[in-house]
Order: sequence, then structure tokens, then C-alpha cells
Amino acid sequence: MAAQAQQETALDSLRDREIGVEQEHLDRVYRRLEEKIHEAEFLMHDAAQRGQVGTPGALAERDAQVFRAGIHLSRLNNEFEDFLFGRIDLLRGKDGKKGPDGAYTAVEPAEGSVREDNTADIAETLHIGRIGVLDQDYAPLVIDWRAPAAAPFYRSTPVDPGRVVRRRVIRSKGRKVLGVEDDLMRPELTAFLDGHELPVIGDGALMAALGQARSHTMRDIVASIQAEQDLVIRAPAASVTYVEGGPGTGKTAVALHRAAYLLYQDRRRYAGGILIVSPTPLLVAYTEGVLPSLGEEGQVAIRAIGSLVDGAEATLYDSPSVARAKGSSRMLRVLRKAARGALELNDSPARLRVVAFGRRLELEAEQLADIRRAALGGTAPVNLLRPRARKLLLDALWEQSGAAGRHTDPELAAELRSSFDEDITSEDAFIAFLDAWWPELTPAAVLDAMADERRLGRWARRILNPGEIRKVARSLRRDGHSVHDIAMLDELQAILGAPARPRKRRELDPLDQLTGLEELMPVREESQRERAERLAQERTEYAHVIVDEAQDVTPMQWRMIGRRGRHATWTVVGDPAQSSWSDPDEAAEARDEALGTRPRRRFELTVNYRNPAEIAELASKVLALAMPGSASPKAVRSTGVEPRFTVVDHTLAETVRAEAARLLERVDGTVGVVVAMQRREEARRWLAGLGDRVVALGSLEAKGLEYDATVVVSPAEIADESPAGLRVLYVALTRATQQLTVVSAERDEPDATGVPDLLRD
Repeated sequence: MAAQAQQETALDSLRDREIGVEQEHLDRVYRRLEEKIHEAEFLMHDAAQRGQVGTPGALAERDAQVFRAGIHLSRLNNEFEDFLFGRIDLLRGKDGKKGPDGAYTAVEPAEGSVREDNTADIAETLHIGRIGVLDQDYAPLVIDWRAPAAAPFYRSTPVDPGRVVRRRVIRSKGRKVLGVEDDLMRPELTAFLDGHELPVIGDGALMAALGQARSHTMRDIVASIQAEQDLVIRAPAASVTYVEGGPGTGKTAVALHRAAYLLYQDRRRYAGGILIVSPTPLLVAYTEGVLPSLGEEGQVAIRAIGSLVDGAEATLYDSPSVARAKGSSRMLRVLRKAARGALELNDSPARLRVVAFGRRLELEAEQLADIRRAALGGTAPVNLLRPRARKLLLDALWEQSGAAGRHTDPELAAELRSSFDEDITSEDAFIAFLDAWWPELTPAAVLDAMADERRLGRWARRILNPGEIRKVARSLRRDGHSVHDIAMLDELQAILGAPARPRKRRELDPLDQLTGLEELMPVREESQRERAERLAQERTEYAHVIVDEAQDVTPMQWRMIGRRGRHATWTVVGDPAQSSWSDPDEAAEARDEALGTRPRRRFELTVNYRNPAEIAELASKVLALAMPGSASPKAVRSTGVEPRFTVVDHTLAETVRAEAARLLERVDGTVGVVVAMQRREEARRWLAGLGDRVVALGSLEAKGLEYDATVVVSPAEIADESPAGLRVLYVALTRATQQLTVVSAERDEPDATGVPDLLRD
């Protein structure tokens, strides 16, 4: 126990020390930025003085210099926060030439840079950020992410590392470094930096340990991990790349590295943006730490599936039965009926009365119903059918007026009809009627209308069963949205459409009329981050779409994602064995519709380098029940620590809290406590006061996440909560990288050793 405590202290110390190293560099960068800001302010002041000469040439030179200095100053101020996100440590290159940014241009390492005993020295370290920063001697403090010298940060892989030994992702907030995460491109090397062995944090440390193991078998496994992942990362993008792999095979990491690789391989092609869709906000937070959103065009957008619709955010969860109804393709038929049925809400008028040519004209309820049916017979979105409905109303009134036969001359008849339409449409009564009879509908309004059980029953008759109608209507009365509601809102937006708006006059750009310092000073250039955020909000389609944990995407969600990638290439990452959706065949049909006729390339990741063999073996028992005949990915390491089984002693809350506290003492990092979805809030109360290293999460929230240790509470309760419960339990059991504890309640029917019935041989 003492030895383990010392090891944990050493790990904490190493991580803290490396964070301190990056903090020291970041502090130096900010000092230099402040100097550059003072320089830009001086240039603006100097430019203003030049204008006093008074000649036309001096005034023109003043304006030009003021403009350049102002733009530079604005950029420095706007990019002053959160701009450093990466670092690469490089071997000595083949030549000693330097580029304009002060970095060496060599791509390949020099001969002899790796010694015969597989050791090497780090010759150059580059930090990557949103803008380039040089020190007083013109040496690079930060390399602009768009510069050629930064390309290895994105393009280097373990199969083709070039000069890169270690790639580091730096997470910071403001001026404070929060964490670092390393990838080793050459895990077989022992590299030295300033005379000390190169430290490695995170998963890179695991790969280093595997790569430097004495066993040739272990090194062969590392090579296979690198080769199969590299093949996916560099696969051509002119199609759909489909990647399957079990827990711990690195699917998410491969997808993120692929995004970076594609962007830098063909930046112009992917200027339309890359969208990464993750199943949960927790996984989005994790992926954002691996792949920061990149600069000026907002090329990479990472979104939770419940955040794809602007102005709406998923904060609620649906019960499994409600989720099945909302996520099914059947819901599309319900929404189409609801969108048309919603036109009759708000006491839709049953009679139209107007005066034309001195006569009162009336359309009764039956005629209006016929006109509405005729208008809705078109395929256009409901809101865009309003002009058609308006014309059909005018046609019916024109026919009733009897004016059609007054003139045999076509020109005079057309003039009379035009005058008739103008008179009718300018009447307040007609305008008020049209607004009430064919109102402009919003997705939120239709969804609210569906919360009425009786109304939904009419629209969903013979599509949903009575129990589903009751549960769906009840769920829509809650304050907030679920991820399935978000997909329904997006579908309704497509069904309803947005009516055409009058074009706004383009506002004059203040820079168009710049004449000097006084006019330049109020001008504030849009920052790269602000531009990225604006473009992300305005963008509705992307050049490449990456779907993570694709096996959980419902048919309705596939339709939502598909609308954002109509002309895109795709990377789809998933594992059928981890699917929480009850009808995989239905989801596969919707997926194929979203992906279209593009050719598919399929890859499989087979090596589990995250879960110890002891945990993987236990999880495989559940996989055999969930999907008989499926093969588990091969675990490549063993910790010698078997999963722990315990039975509820006094209360479930006390037992879970005690087991979480026990694991906090035994692992360096995080502890995840996985419970059935309905126990999420309850479990958070159990763990109150244990610190931020422990987190309680529902079974569906655990997808894609990893913890140093996990507590899985009542496997039977998780397995029974939905038809896909066994697959969800399989996911829960594969989250730990070091230790796993299973807590059995009475429902689990544990044996004398605490092993629940589901996990026994």
C-alpha cells in the first residue's frame, strides 16, 4: 500500500510539473504579447504624428500605416485569450534551414538522430496556437496553426511520424493551463529533453510503457495498433469511411485525428467545415480537449447531438419507451400530420367575408376546407404553401363574384382580375382572416400542440399505439427538451420551412470610408474566434461529417445529421455491440438514406489497449448474452487486479459511497459511478463531498467516456431498463482503465462472493 501511494504521488507530481512547464511558457508568451501590443500602440501614435506634415503623400502614408497598425492591434487584443493549444517535440532534421517563422523546415529526421540503443535527443520544441509569436531574437514562441511548421502537429502519425516524437494537447482557460495530454509518435524510443527523459502524460504514457516493454510480442501489438489506426486516419475522403471497433480500440481518437489530417491535407476543400457529432455533452467536453476548434474559418465544429439545432438544447432524458417512439421513423409521419393539423389551431375561422365590386362574397367552412386540402396537396414546406393558399382563396372568390364572364377580351379580363385581387388583398378583413386561417408556424409551436394528448391522438392514429401517444404527449409537457425532441424540432423545421423575408440593405463597412486615425479608432476587427462562432451558427451544411458512437443514432437523428451533410464526405464511427437503440435494422436503413449512394470503405479496429484483460474478460460475458457470436477486441495488457464484487450492506447509498471513496484512494485520476438512468440525480447526492475526481452518471451517459476506475451499480437494473439494456451494461463495464467494482443489490441475485447472476459463468 505504501509503494502504491508513493507511485500515485509521483504521478500527481509529474502531471503538476508538466502543467507548470507549460504555464511558464504561456506566461512568457503573454509577456511578449503585451510588448507587441505596446509596439502597435506606438506605431499608431507615430502614424498620427506623420499626418502633421500636411502633404498629400504624407496623409496617404499616414492613413495606410494607421490602418495596418490598427488591424494588427485589434488582432492582438482579440486573440489574447485561450489561443495556445498544442506542442510538438522534434528530432534533429536533415538540414538546418529555417523558415520565416523561425522554425526548422526539415520534415524527416537526420541520419544518426536516433542512436543504436533506441535513444534520441529532442532538438526542437514548437508550441502551436492561433497566431504566431516571436521573441525579441525572432525565435518562435508560438507557431501559427496555419503555418507549414505546424503541419506535423496534425499530420504526424505513429506509422509516419517524421521528426515528431511527442505531440501534446494543452488545455487552458484564460491565462491558466488546466491540463496536458500526450500522444507518442515513436513509443519505442527513449527520448531526452535537456538531459532528462522526455515525460509523457495520459494515454501516451501507456503507449510508451507498451512500446518499451521487453517482450517483442508487446511491441508487435503496439505496431498493430498504430498500423490499423493510421490506415483509417489517412483513408481517402471521397466517400464514406465506416470504422467499427469495440471498447478501448481508440475509435474516437482516430476520428478526431482524421478530422485534423483531412483539414490539413486539403484545407481549401474543407473550408466548408468539418462537423463532429458526439452523442452526449460529456463526450463533447472530452473531444474538445483533444481537438481544439481551429481558427479563422471555424473549420471544426464539435456538437452534441442534442445541440445541433440553434436556439434549443437537450437537458432532459426520455424513458426508453418514449425514446423508441420519438426516435423511430414512424415519428416522421406523425410530424407531417401535426404540421398540417396545427394550421387549425388558435380558433381557425370557419368563414371568410369580403366586399368586392359592391357585392358581399363569402366562403363557408366546407369550401375553406377544400381549399386548404388543395393547397396542402403540394410538396413544398407548409409555411411556403401560404402564397398558394392565398391564390386559391382569391380564385374561389373571383369565381363567386361572377366577374369572370364580363369581358371576352383577354387583356381587359386580366386587368379586371388584377384589380379584383388588389382590392381583396388590401382589405383588413382578408388580411386578418389569412393570418388566422394560415398562420406562420414554428417548430416549437407544433411541438407544443403535440403535447395535447387528444390532439396528438388524432394525428398519430394508426401510427403510434395509445400507450405511446399518452407517454409522448406527457413528455412534451415538460419544461425543456430531450435529444429526441431536438431531432423532432429539426424535422419540423424542414417540414414547415421558413417564409421568405425581405432582404436587408447591406450596412456600410466603416473601413470603406476610412480617412484617418479618428475614424479608424472605433473600428473593431472581428476576431478569429468570433468569426468562427458566427460561421458555425450560420452554417447549415458541412464539407465533412464525423459521427461518433454512430450505433446509438436513431432514425430521426440520422435524418437531422444527414441534412447537414448532403454534399459532404463522411466518417462514421461505432460499435454495434454497444448500441443502445432497440431496432438497429431501422437505424441502419435511416443511416444509409442519410449517406446516400456514396461508396463505403469499412475498417475494423481489433486491439483494446485501454481496458485491462481482467475487466475485458468480465465484460465479454455480457457481450455473449447481448450479441451471441460477437468477438471482443483483444486486450493487450494485464494489471493483475481482478474486478471487485460487493453486496449492499446497509443501504445502497452508503455502499456506493464507500466503494467510490475506496477507489479514490487507489487510483490517480477519475472515478466514474455508473447507475441506471433513473438514479442519476440520486447517485449525485450519494457522492456529495467526495471531490471533483468522482462523477455520477447514467448508463446512457457513459458512452465513449473512460475513467481510471468505475463503480457499476446493480447490473440487473441497468440491463432491465430497456430492450438494449444488456448492450448498455456492456458499455458500463468497459469504462475503466485500471479498476472496476460491481455493487450488487437484491435484484441482482448475487452469490456468496457477491457476483451477480448476470456476470456468473
